[in-house]
This record gives sequence, C-alpha cells and structure tokens, in this order.
Amino acid sequence: MKGDKDVKISYWAAHLTTIVSVTLVLLLAGIIALICLSSERETRRLREKIEVSLIMRDSVSDHYAAAVASKIADYPFSLNTGFINKEQALTDWKTETGEDLEALFGVNPLSPEIYFHVKAEYASADSLKKIESRLRQIPGVEDVALPNTEMLQAMNDNIQSLAIILGIVALFMVLISFVLINNTVHLTIYARRFTIHTMQLVGATKGFITRPFVANNMLAGLISGLIAAGITAIALAAAPHAGWNDVAHYISWWIYACVAGGMVIAGPCICGIAAKFATLRFLKKDYDELF
Repeated sequence: MKGDKDVKISYWAAHLTTIVSVTLVLLLAGIIALICLSSERETRRLREKIEVSLIMRDSVSDHYAAAVASKIADYPFSLNTGFINKEQALTDWKTETGEDLEALFGVNPLSPEIYFHVKAEYASADSLKKIESRLRQIPGVEDVALPNTEMLQAMNDNIQSLAIILGIVALFMVLISFVLINNTVHLTIYARRFTIHTMQLVGATKGFITRPFVANNMLAGLISGLIAAGITAIALAAAPHAGWNDVAHYISWWIYACVAGGMVIAGPCICGIAAKFATLRFLKKDYDELF
C-alpha cells in the first residue's frame, strides 16, 4: 500500500508541471476555438436576417397570395415565410401613420404582401438577383423588395475578412500549442534521460523503453484535457451569473461539447507524439551527449 502511494506521488511530482502547462495551452486553444465556432454561428444568423418582400397586385386575393406564400416556403432559398393579408396591411398602416385609407378612398387600396428570410448560403448579391428574377415570374407579383446590395456586399466582405483573421489566429494557436506541449514533454523526459540510457544498457528494446513514457504522458495529456474542458464548462455556466448573458446565446452547449471533445482528444495525442519523439531522440544519443 505504501509502495503504491509512493508511485502515485512520484507520478504527480514528475508530471505536475506537464499537466499544468498543457492544461493552460489547451484552455487557450479551446477559447480560440469557441470564438471561431461562435463567430461562424453569429455570421450565419446575420445572413439569415436578410428579408425579401413581394408586393402583390391590387387584384390579387388573399387566398391566392397565401397559396403563393406556401409555394415560396418550399423553395430551396427560403428559410421562413410570412404573409400579410389586406386587412392586416391596413391595420399596420393605421398603427404606423394614423391614417385611415379605407375611410379616405372608400376601399382598402393596399395589397397583400409576402415576406421571407433567405438561407445563409444565398445571402449574396448575385444569389439575390437570381432569386428576384425567379420571383418576378410568379403571376400576380407587382414588385420585389430586396435589401441594399452595397450594404450586403460590405457585410459579406467584413464577415469574410473576420473569418480569415480568426482562421490565421486559430492556425497560429495550434502551432504554438504543439510547440509548447512538445517542449514541456521534452523537458519531462530530459530529466529521466539517464534512466533511459541505463535501460538501454541492460538490453531493453526501444519499444519497451518508449512505451511507459508515451503512456504516462498520454495520461497527463488526458488529465489536462479533462481539466481544461471542466474549467471551460464552469466558465460558460457562470457567465450568465456574472452578467454575460450573451455568451449562452453565441456559444451553445453543442459547440462546447465539440471543443471539449477536441481538447480531451488533443491532449493525449499531442503529448503521446511528443513523448515518443523525445524518447527516441535520447535513445540515439551517446552517454557523453546526455550531459
């Protein structure tokens, strides 16, 4: 029992620095990943706010306009569809302007209106022009109202620039993470380089020597990934209580699960690869080169 306790203490003493360092690196990489994924979700939400309206002719009945709205709902570019009949249009006009057009003209001069939001992949100037051309071919359509194409293009350009910047930052963070974890694991194995040489002198094979170092560092990486995932979960759960209510809106638990899974997998993988290469490197050195 005492021997087992000594083994546990020696393991934590040998790998505590590795676990702390790898946890911090994975935590930082996880935050960048959350920002990238949540920004993708937010840009999609912004694109799907683009609304297209169809103004029908005066002669068009509410029944026909409703049928057209149902037809548009089945189009591949339509996200959701709404319909405003003549009476609702008149009521909205009275609410907004205070004018009673029916009392003024003797009849309701307003037309039914159909509106829908486009799917994110169709939120571009070229796609909207094609959509407009298709909608104008529908019988009974008097006009199609599209958002400002210049504003739409500017929004898409800004989103694309932001995506490129975040992609570069994410790639840079992955490289930095690998280098830092590799150096941390290398230093851990460097402290036991003479043990490796001794095992080699008594006839141990490369696989026999490498296996425990890889396994121990993979375990350290797994522990680091779990700790980093736990800290991230606590931070997300505590964010609304700290006044950051928007965090839950931008970062869903599904996105967190993907990032947390990535951290738990990346930790042991990177630590295991780094341990294998570091061990093999010391196996190739002569005794004098170990100093």
